[in-house]
Amino acid sequence: MQYATILVDQADGIATLTMNRPDKFNAMSQEMVFEMIDACERFSRDDTVRVVVFTGAGRAFSAGGDIDWLRRTAEERRAGRHAVDAMRPEDSTRFCLALRGIPQPTIASINGVAAGGGITAALNCDIRIAAEEASISFPFVPAVAIAPELGSTYLLPRLVGIAKACELMLTGGPVSGTEAKSIRLVNEAVPLAELQTTTTAMARSIARASPHAVRLSKAGLYQGMAADLYNQLMWEEEALRATFGSEDNEEAIRAFLEKRTPVFRSRR
Repeated sequence: MQYATILVDQADGIATLTMNRPDKFNAMSQEMVFEMIDACERFSRDDTVRVVVFTGAGRAFSAGGDIDWLRRTAEERRAGRHAVDAMRPEDSTRFCLALRGIPQPTIASINGVAAGGGITAALNCDIRIAAEEASISFPFVPAVAIAPELGSTYLLPRLVGIAKACELMLTGGPVSGTEAKSIRLVNEAVPLAELQTTTTAMARSIARASPHAVRLSKAGLYQGMAADLYNQLMWEEEALRATFGSEDNEEAIRAFLEKRTPVFRSRR
């Protein structure tokens, strides 16, 4: 896949999407948002992809929305016009749903500045690993005077609690990767020099597992956050029926008995 503002690489079942505007701290233009939506939708349809990693080129993960794009949008709306390349709330919704709709596990590897749309995009990933030196902030209200987006008002309180979410959103932060770990905003914080190695190790660990069991487990965990116990038990019954006796299940048992690493061949 060839894009203008992102790089996509795939190896050993791991697809890596790198936001690639390093001179702009990987600020998101309309073109980048559309390209990321397209890439996410492609990942979702590709059975050879087992894990998706998101990161940024250079010193930043992403500084959020491109300020020129935001300025142009504000000017057009104030004049009662709507430019073709203006930011539209529905594009934010499409982007969020594309990120959340990836059935494979997703990992945000936060290598530097993650602000605004950069960190809210990362919130939509299943796992977040940050450099200890990363700077994470939510500048929507104090710096840009706009409401937050990409599902962040839904996701952030569930990660850090409502009081901390209010603090982060209303003051703008920032917090370091180390502090982000302490408030459960990210799963892990490691020195920048170890970030790629740590991310790759986790991605490979997941990629080695049964794709079918991984996808079902991810779906079940998210469904379980909103379901009652009985309905979740009913879902688990169906998931167990779908995995017990499967090709991957049989391979896992054989490998255990033969004291070797299983080789899973199912595509889902």
